[in-house]
Amino acid sequence: MKKLVSILMTVALIACLFTAALAEETPVKVGFIFLHDENSTYDLNFINAAKEACEAMGVESVLITNIDEGQQCYDAAAELVEDEGCNIVFADSFGHESFMIQAAKDYPEVQFCHATGTQAHTVGLDNYHNAFASIYEGRFLAGVAAGMKLNEMIEAGEFTAEEAKIGYVGAYPYAEVKSGYTSFFLGARSICPTVTMEVTFTNSWYDEALEKEGATRLINNGCKLISQHADSMGAPTACENAGVPDVSYNGSTIDACPNTFIVSSRIDWAPYMKHMIESVQNGTAIEADWTGTIETGSVVLTDVNEAVAAAGTVEKIEEVKAGLLDGSIQVFDTAAFTVGGEAVTTYLADVDDMGDFVGETEVIIDGAFHESEFRSAPYFDLDIDGITIIDK
Repeated sequence: MKKLVSILMTVALIACLFTAALAEETPVKVGFIFLHDENSTYDLNFINAAKEACEAMGVESVLITNIDEGQQCYDAAAELVEDEGCNIVFADSFGHESFMIQAAKDYPEVQFCHATGTQAHTVGLDNYHNAFASIYEGRFLAGVAAGMKLNEMIEAGEFTAEEAKIGYVGAYPYAEVKSGYTSFFLGARSICPTVTMEVTFTNSWYDEALEKEGATRLINNGCKLISQHADSMGAPTACENAGVPDVSYNGSTIDACPNTFIVSSRIDWAPYMKHMIESVQNGTAIEADWTGTIETGSVVLTDVNEAVAAAGTVEKIEEVKAGLLDGSIQVFDTAAFTVGGEAVTTYLADVDDMGDFVGETEVIIDGAFHESEFRSAPYFDLDIDGITIIDK
């Protein structure tokens, strides 16, 4: 009888502790600020992640779209805090950063999380945080798929190895974009050694007409395959119209481009969003910089469109992914590229973004450029041989 009483008391104590823990959990309401709306592949990727994360975590959310990179961002953040009662505010575009920082200063009791930003580790605010992912690894894998397709077309006699030129539509000449197109190129060249690449910039994150125009220009310049870091369907549509293979970004374009789409890399933001919510619920600190990886489920590829991709692409991607995971493959292995014909053995990157564009952090370690290690946002900004920047 005494033993039974003891067991019952223990069960009751555990139940009380569990109830107390639940009672101490901080209620969370998340406000999201998006640069564009669902028509942008970039923002749609964030919107889908926000809905998934909040549903999974059982929290309320408010989503505001089409907020430009200006005062409108600060106003939206203030609205989410004052009118909606949000205790986490998340913004998705690089140019939102200064306004998010100001909001964090004005509302110290609220956590402000910003994707792609660079200043959290230097600004010194406990409630302001940056996040990104090692998407350069996803870009590299997508480049592997591109290299496989180039080799297939060369073997089929569609063009010679020396004519294996690919094109890339970039938004801005920022480190984030340079890191992406360089890793994509290196992935392609790891499979097709003769490949070269041309890059054009639209100087806009989202401009369907300019992105389509840029892709068309690259195709007319003789590029045999196109990829992009821009947010509309402009480039994929140009490829479908011209019958040129395409590697898109931030999601599959197979429905609109079934004859040319190969694969897409993207960041899955749901793991980070769940992490920030859980941290606030539990009263634990959110890192100043958080970098998602393949292991965290933050760097992903869509299904390969095997109707367009070269035979064996799926298997090759898995093989290379295993190398990335075990460290035997480094995306920015300095043995794989040169700058001005010279090997890169040392490089000071502008990691501490103070607005002076002066590098202060050595990032070449053990024969590789260590991207997104000293802060979450990319800082690879080298112009490597084999890539040509053409005018808009």
